[in-house]
Order: sequence, then structure tokens, then C-alpha cells
Amino acid sequence: MYSISKKITLNKQALIAKNHFSNDEIIPAALTKFTCCNCGHQNIVEIFPYETGFPIFQIYNEDKVLSKNELLHNQIVTETSQRMVHFGSLTVNDLPTLYFGTDCQACHSKYICVFSYGEKQPGLTLLNISGIWQYEELK
Repeated sequence: MYSISKKITLNKQALIAKNHFSNDEIIPAALTKFTCCNCGHQNIVEIFPYETGFPIFQIYNEDKVLSKNELLHNQIVTETSQRMVHFGSLTVNDLPTLYFGTDCQACHSKYICVFSYGEKQPGLTLLNISGIWQYEELK
């Protein structure tokens, strides 16, 4: 798991076994698998609340990695509603949104995973994986 600091281009979206988790499904971590677009290998992803990921703002700030338009066009995030804008201008389901880079364990293709985590209403904590996309760094 790593942060991404170089400009990237998105390729295909990987298939994810499960992308919505709530309450006890998140303790101690949300666990799912994604299928590599290149080799078909099943990769395991573990997301530990408050430990995994980097703020999505790092991706679109000054268009460093991806632009806001690319994130919106690929339906990775949506514009945050005015009442939740303190989480940033782009989020997944109006919750704090994070990302991380990961590699296929078999062929080492690069992937970006975007997810949100937080309390949607009292007693309902959600973790939603927006998706996992294969990417390439631009030169």
C-alpha cells in the first residue's frame, strides 16, 4: 500500500468481490478481493479503518495525479453536497474519502483503490470501495 505522487492515466476497472461494508464487517478490517485485469489473479485487499489510505485531496490538488474532471468522468467520486463540504469538494457518498496504490501480486500491474469510511448516521458506520482501477504512470 502506497501513496501516488506522479501523474497517472487510468486503464480498466477491476472486478471487486465486495465493495460495501457496514458496522461489524469493518472490524478489525474490511477484506475483499479484486481480479487483475492483466493476468486474472485474485488479489486480497485489507482496509483497516483510520490506518489505511491517504486523503483523496492529494490526488486532485493542483491536478498533480489526476484532475477533478478525470475523477468525476470515471465515476470514482462525486461532488460533495454543501452540508458535507468540510470533507473536501470530492467524496464517495459524502464521507471522508481515501485512496491507496497497490500492485497485483502475480504480474505487478499497478492499481489505485478509492474508498470512503465514516459514520453515515448514528449507529451506522460505512466503508464503501468506489472501485479499483489499473493505472500507468505518465512519463
